[in-house]
Formats: sequence, C-alpha cells, structure tokens
Amino acid sequence: MTIQTPKGFRSTLRTLAGGLLVTTAVALSPVAFAQDAITPAAEAPAAEAPAEAAPEAPAAPSASTVIATVGGKPITEGDLSLAAEDIGQQLQQVPPEQQRAFLLSVLIDMKVMAEAARENALDQTDEYKARATFLQDKALRRLFFAEKIATSVTPESVKAVYDEYVTSFVPTQEIHARHILVATEDEAKAVKAALDGGKPFEVEAMEKTIDPSGKNSGGDLGFFGKGQMVPEFETAAFMLEVGQVSEPVQSQFGWHIIKVDEKRETAPQSFEEMQGQLGQTAIYDAYDAAVTEYRAKYAVDIPDADLAAQVQSQSDAGQ
Repeated sequence: MTIQTPKGFRSTLRTLAGGLLVTTAVALSPVAFAQDAITPAAEAPAAEAPAEAAPEAPAAPSASTVIATVGGKPITEGDLSLAAEDIGQQLQQVPPEQQRAFLLSVLIDMKVMAEAARENALDQTDEYKARATFLQDKALRRLFFAEKIATSVTPESVKAVYDEYVTSFVPTQEIHARHILVATEDEAKAVKAALDGGKPFEVEAMEKTIDPSGKNSGGDLGFFGKGQMVPEFETAAFMLEVGQVSEPVQSQFGWHIIKVDEKRETAPQSFEEMQGQLGQTAIYDAYDAAVTEYRAKYAVDIPDADLAAQVQSQSDAGQ
C-alpha cells in the first residue's frame, strides 16, 4: 500500500524537518507510540449460560515490529520511538490522536530523502562521514549517560544526600515584615505619626506607599532572611520586635517605615519538597565525575594555547 503524507502534516513537517536532531532528556519506551490494543467489553452472559474466559488482549508490539517499508526497507516501532525522542517537545504541537501518523510521516520523508542522497553518492562525501561520526558520538554519549550515569543515582543515594543535608543544616532567623515606602523624610515622618495615632499599617501602606507591590498587599514583604534586603533596611528590620514599627529608614529606594509581623527560625525542607532537586543535582554530579575521569583517561590536546586556556577556564568555572 502506498502512503502519502497527510496534507495537514505537511507544513508542520517542513517546520520540524531538522527536529530529529534536537536532543531531549526524556527517554521514551521503544513502543511508547504503539497503538493501544482495545478489546470491546463483552455483553454479560445470561445467568444460565456457562461462564466463558475473557479473551486475552493482543500483546503490545515490540520495538522490532515493522509498521511500514520504504523501498523495501523497514520502519519499526523502535524507529517511531526514536523519532519521538528527538523531536521532543515540538511533538506536542500535534494532537495526541495524530502523533503516530505524524511520526511515521516524518520517518517516511527521512527514508525517502536518505535514499535519494545515496543515489547521488552523498554518503561517500567527506561532509557525510564527518556528520555521521558526530551523530554516532552523540548517540553513544546519550546511551552512556542513560545506561551508566543516570542509573547510578538511586532513591537510596538521593535519600542519603538528603540526610546529610538535614544533619548539616544550620537554622537562621527569618522575619515577616511590611513596609511603607515614600520619597522624602517628611513624608515618612507623617506616615509614622499616622501609625502612632492608631491608623492600621495595611491601610496606610495601600494609601501612601510608592512600592507598586505594596499597594495591593498592605506593604507585605513576606518572610526573608539576612542578605536578601539592602543593608540599611535589613539592619533596621532585624532590630525590631514583633509588632514594633520603625522610625523612618533611608535606603537607595527612598524612605521606609517598617513593621515586623513575625519571627521564626528556618527549618530543613522536607524530603518530598527536595527530592526532585536532589535527584537532578546527583545526576549532574555523577556526569561531572564521569567527564573528569574520562578526560584524564583519554588525552586531550588543543594546539592553540589561547583556545586551550579558554576551554580550561570554562571547565574550572563549571566545577
């Protein structure tokens, strides 16, 4: 059967023609885009009829299952999965129910163009050989990462890193404060006088502050620790007791009146909150360790001294 690319796919195919070389960190199952095998539910048998065994669902196709041929050469479910992996997020532009047909169309076009290139002996050119070597190295790096590096990070190793983080955690003080920002000292003194006279801080903030975010929040800054605010503001804020309102404080932004609502000490984040971040960090660390090990094993020679120095500088900065 001869298959033509659906018209609805053609413009997208042109847009994504180079998409098969886009890398993605998500590894897909070799049969991730296999059609679902759906068995219609059988009607319930009459009470007097003998029970019959439910029909078994067809086995899911394997990566080697052939779904099309181009010039006698097969396209398999595994090829479909590799195409999905390389196109990555761009595939999300295609409705889910059309993704298998879209991917197959991409692969058919690729096979056709590859055959045309061979007919023109482009597979014998130096440019092709250089590109093929580059893509082989790229594929091998991806496989090594997936098989040797990513698998070295286990739930147990991530939990061990978290336990070390908790053990070494040193609590610090945080305060929950509000402020009213005005342009001049006289304005700040007038604000302080209104507050001393009993006007609610939140109301005065919404009326007088020139901090855009404070207009709607009543000057609320949330919780913050030391080092997060400009020095003059931070010094004054951390000296206040809960419920206390400051005298006018000048900073590079203007004049502040500050009120502290709460004080607390920081606590370690939960394992659930940090699990994803710790897992990513562990994988990056494992990758860096592997690169360092193998760069030492396989000699790297860069004749251009200036270029070598730049490469070394970037390597040092990444550690």
